[in-house]
Amino acid sequence: MIDSDGYRPNVGIIIVNKEGKLFWGKRIQQDAWQFPQGGIRDNETPQQAVFRELKEEVGLEPSDVRVLGRTQDWITYDLPKHLIRHYSQPICIGQKQIWFMLGLEGDVSNINLNLHDTPEFEDWDWVDYWRPVQEVVNFKQAVYHQALTELEDSIQTFWLARN
Repeated sequence: MIDSDGYRPNVGIIIVNKEGKLFWGKRIQQDAWQFPQGGIRDNETPQQAVFRELKEEVGLEPSDVRVLGRTQDWITYDLPKHLIRHYSQPICIGQKQIWFMLGLEGDVSNINLNLHDTPEFEDWDWVDYWRPVQEVVNFKQAVYHQALTELEDSIQTFWLARN
């Protein structure tokens, strides 16, 4: 599903543990790391897409996390010209994303990267809050900065509940 401006609706998922570290996934067979993300299907809400993608990419159930916050509006990014598939119709020039901050409530051992037929990640780590902005592929850096800035206060709720 591509909107009239050429953007694919998508959700981004930021998982925070009780130490305030973020889940950071290494894409399969690539030297690239990112947060889980995925497309929103027809007749699916962004929150439904988050829980489906969370299960597919990370192996976590809705009961393993608590929604701490979400971005107010869509955040867009454009694909570099060499990544645009000009042969597919309609042409997708980028993604528009709603980002969710999820607090990990379940056990870390519930994380399983191999539940889906085509896994997205082959490894993962817990990283400091702002590290992903510097390490993600450059055309996503502004999106990561915007999402992390907007959702930073939502972590306070999670921390207060832990102490």
